[in-house]
Amino acid sequence: MNNPWAFSRPRFLMCRPEFFAVRYSINPWMDPKSWADSGMLLHATAMQQWAGLHRTLLASGATLEAIEPAPSLPDLVFTANAAVVLDRKALLASFRHPERQRERPALAAGFRALKARGLIEEIVEMPEGITLEGAGDCIWDQRRGLFWVGSGFRSDAAASAVIGEQFGAPCLPLTLADPSFYHLDTAFCVLSHGDVIYFPGAFTAEALDTIHAHVVPNARIALDRADAARFAANAVCIDRTVVLSSCSVRLRGALEDRGYRIIETPLETFQRSGGSACCLTLRLDHQTKASSTLMGRSRLLENSYCEEG
Repeated sequence: MNNPWAFSRPRFLMCRPEFFAVRYSINPWMDPKSWADSGMLLHATAMQQWAGLHRTLLASGATLEAIEPAPSLPDLVFTANAAVVLDRKALLASFRHPERQRERPALAAGFRALKARGLIEEIVEMPEGITLEGAGDCIWDQRRGLFWVGSGFRSDAAASAVIGEQFGAPCLPLTLADPSFYHLDTAFCVLSHGDVIYFPGAFTAEALDTIHAHVVPNARIALDRADAARFAANAVCIDRTVVLSSCSVRLRGALEDRGYRIIETPLETFQRSGGSACCLTLRLDHQTKASSTLMGRSRLLENSYCEEG
């Protein structure tokens, strides 16, 4: 008999960092001169670190799809920004900066290839004049059956209405306040059983009120600035496994106390461009229909936390 709580094999989109480099600066982490001083060594390290993440995800039970890299698109490796995907429908990204707007033809071709293989059923585009940088600023919360939507630096607040219309799901807007955490996924991560990792300093007071109103205290895992600067919130969660570049002993303990297994795989080279594990992946198999089962399971977990407290 099938276990109704069993997780299906997750599917992610990735892109080899064959042409990855810091060639321009569109966020506070990017320093082209520093990269140029050691570019060959840094590129070799990036290839090794990406391969380590790839191996880790495969070993953790993921299925990995690929989009081909392109010489003039160094940030194509950050596939999280490519689109928002739910129920096999892809809403393609609309980028703010010209440097990344050049990725749109390659991404559109990549999603057409996924559609031809039956992995995507529908591809839609953002309306003209509204920016949304994919899942970097739009995080699906399976337990709560909603999107958390970031804005303030890269994506427009108006994107929430478009997302809600396209996917028929509620959207909770979160305005970002610190340019070092320019995408929502650099400071906010929803784990598979309803817990939320977040860096309070990345958000406006109103956004923090929204988080606190929808996430019970025992499910909140607040980061200090040191863990936030390690991109600890930019993690990939597969059932009870959390994959990230690095984290403090304190954060590891908080996650392990909640039953998660932590795997560190170094990604510091990509952090020079403002990204880490989550930025290097895009989940392709999120489904709204799974929400009711997971919500029931998460409520049981929340009750157990309360009883223990």
